[in-house]
Amino acid sequence: MFFTYLRRELRRRRKAALVVASGLALGIALVIVVSSVSSGMGKAQDKVLQSLYGLGTDMTVTKAAQPQAGSSERPRFQFDAQDNGSGSEQSSDRVLVQGFQTLSTSTVTKVDQQTGVSDAVGGLSLQVIKVSGQFTRGQFQQGQNGGNRPGGNGGTGQPQGEVRGGGADFDVNNYSVFGTDVTKAALGPLTSSKITSGRTFTSTETTAKVAVIDSAYAKEKKLKVGSTVTIKSVKFKVIGIATADSGDAAANVYIPLTQAQTLSDSKNKVTTIYVKATDSQKIDNVKSTIQKNISGTTVTTSADLADTVSGSLSTASSLATNVGKWLSIAVLVAAFLVAGLLTSSAVSRRVREFGTLKALGWKSGRVTRQVVGEAMVNGLLGGALGIALGLAGAYVVTAISPTLQAQLGGASGGGGGGGGGFGGPGRQAAAKTLDVALTAPVSLTTVSIAVGLAVAGGLIAGAFGGWRASRLRPADALRRVE
Repeated sequence: MFFTYLRRELRRRRKAALVVASGLALGIALVIVVSSVSSGMGKAQDKVLQSLYGLGTDMTVTKAAQPQAGSSERPRFQFDAQDNGSGSEQSSDRVLVQGFQTLSTSTVTKVDQQTGVSDAVGGLSLQVIKVSGQFTRGQFQQGQNGGNRPGGNGGTGQPQGEVRGGGADFDVNNYSVFGTDVTKAALGPLTSSKITSGRTFTSTETTAKVAVIDSAYAKEKKLKVGSTVTIKSVKFKVIGIATADSGDAAANVYIPLTQAQTLSDSKNKVTTIYVKATDSQKIDNVKSTIQKNISGTTVTTSADLADTVSGSLSTASSLATNVGKWLSIAVLVAAFLVAGLLTSSAVSRRVREFGTLKALGWKSGRVTRQVVGEAMVNGLLGGALGIALGLAGAYVVTAISPTLQAQLGGASGGGGGGGGGFGGPGRQAAAKTLDVALTAPVSLTTVSIAVGLAVAGGLIAGAFGGWRASRLRPADALRRVE
């Protein structure tokens, strides 16, 4: 009897049921879209941070760089003098530690022993300045970026130089090198790139003269697997080409840590320690522990990096999190309220019907259950429509994939004190802008919440209608007839 009457009444009041269901559907669809877009924002931000941090890294430990040396201490390059004015081709490399002060490798072990640390690995960030050309009776000295020094590149951002006491026709090649601990391949910035040709390092290649090259740099220099890269007269065989997952690669060239330490005269030294916590929910506690027990270091977490991301990604994320959340709540409250009022109004219009049923012997509880049943069906119908609309909205966002820009703030590895660095080796101090495609993934949790909201909407509407129905008396039907 219950289901027969329910089916008949829903058919008779299709328009009213559709209005109630549509209101609930709109609110539920908005919740799904906002939730999925917010999730997409989080994934986009994680992708940006990966390009700085590397996969699996929860924090980095660094030591702020010392003030830059004065001009009198700029690196010099010595060449054999040529007297006949037609000097032969010569080249000279300077390998400099970049970004931070070095830390002892014993610090890596000490960090690894801290409570809450799952693993720690050190890396060494280097800058290689290679000068090659013909020189006559002089000494090359690195100058400021840009400018019109002899042989300079007119301010393109590469290090420039000059020859003291002689003439020159030379070229400057400036690139970044990162020494990675090949025994712990799961941590460090190379993990934010994918090997697209060749292979990565093996754990036995701690002292091998092998290198992995970033794909953009390999394309620029026409390098491939099997090519040779020479750094400070040491030849490294290219075993793999890596493509960054997003943004710029952490370095142009990756080599085993031991080789990097040898080239830069930094034996048993690292510039960055990458740390993975045992529990991602206790990262702040691990950070505090490291800062307390290892003085003079700066610990940077992914949350610290997230605070530095600006641009349209940050703006859209803020809108989705704040405005979107409160808009969803407002629409849901309005939808629930409207559904309840419409159900109560519908019961009021059915006074004669319910009064007659009570006169025929229906108890108030039975009438109330009937009203609540109708409201629950309307709520579930609204939930189904809302989920369908929400999934469609999320699909449209993903299909369009609007491009958002993420600007990474200035202290990203160039040094400075308070920032402590962003963990990425060899990053310049200037801000960088990355383009990230927005997606709107819908999780099972989101769908479950939508179903819960549909049931809640039906219960609220049923509560309004049931309360109104429970107050009806058989005499109400007679008064309505009169």
